[in-house]
Amino acid sequence: MAQPAAQGKKLKMKGDGAWGYAFIAVALVIYALFTAYPVVKAFLVSFQEYKPLGSTYVGFDNYVSSFHSALFWKAIRNTVVYTVLTVPVALVLSFAIAIMILPLRKSMQTAFKAIYYLPVVASGVALSVVWLWIYDPLPAGIFNQLIHLFGAHNQNWLGSSATSMLSLVIMSWLSSHGASIIIYLAALLGIDESYYEAADIDGATFWQKLWHIVIPCLKPTTLFLLVTGVIGSFQVFQNAYLMTGGGPDHATTMVGLLIFDNAFKYFEFGKAAAQSLVLAFIIAIISLIQFKFLGKDVEY
Repeated sequence: MAQPAAQGKKLKMKGDGAWGYAFIAVALVIYALFTAYPVVKAFLVSFQEYKPLGSTYVGFDNYVSSFHSALFWKAIRNTVVYTVLTVPVALVLSFAIAIMILPLRKSMQTAFKAIYYLPVVASGVALSVVWLWIYDPLPAGIFNQLIHLFGAHNQNWLGSSATSMLSLVIMSWLSSHGASIIIYLAALLGIDESYYEAADIDGATFWQKLWHIVIPCLKPTTLFLLVTGVIGSFQVFQNAYLMTGGGPDHATTMVGLLIFDNAFKYFEFGKAAAQSLVLAFIIAIISLIQFKFLGKDVEY
C-alpha cells in the first residue's frame, strides 16, 4: 500500500525539478544573451579592424597598439590612483557611519538608512550637475567660497590638471555610500550578542570590542565591499565623462572613458574591445590577489 504514495512523491519531486530547471533556463538565456555573448563578441572583435560591412582580421595589432599607447598607460595610472584614493576611504566612512547608526532606536536607524541611501537612487547626471555647481568659480561655487574665507584664491577645480583628479576624488568621498552602509549595518546586526556579553563580563572597552569582535566578524563583509569597490572604481566612467570629459590634458581620463572614446568617438571598435579585455584581465588579477591575501580565514 505504501508503494503508490512513494511513487506519487517521486513524481511530485520530478515536477518540482522541472519547474526549477525552467526558472534556471530563463536566467541562463538572459545571461547568455546579455553577458556571455557580448564577452565572446568583444573577444572576436578585438582581433579585427571592425567595420559594419566587412571587418578585417588584424591579429594582435589592437593589443600591440594599445600597449604602445602612452594615453592607455596614463588612463591605467589615473584609474589606479583614483581607486587607491577612493576605495579605502569609502570603506572606512561606511563602517564608521554604520557603527554610529547601530546604537540608535530602530526608527532612527530607518531614518538614517533612508537619508544615506537616497542619493543611490538619484540620477548620476543630476548629482554631477550639482557637483559642477559646487566646483564653479566665484562667486557661485561653494568650494571656492569656502576656501575664500581662509584667504585662498579662486581655483579652477575641474579645469586645471593639478586639481581635476583631486576634485573627482573629493566628489567620490562625499558622495553616497548608502549601499555599503546598509550592508555593514546588516552585518553588524548579525553578530551574536553573546560575544558582547562575554566582553562586558571581562570589562572590555568599546575599542577592544571593536578590534577583537566587530572587525573580525565583519571581515567577509569588508572583503566583499573591497572587491566590489575596486571593480567599480576600475570601471568608473560617469563621473569623469560628465565632470571633466577626461581633461584637462587627459588628467582624468580613466580606462572606461578611454574605451568609450575609442568605440563611440573614434569608431575604433577593435581597439576598444582589446582594451576592455585588458581591463577585465587586470580586474580579475586584482580580485584574485585580494581573495588570496585577505580571504584565507574568511568563511562564506
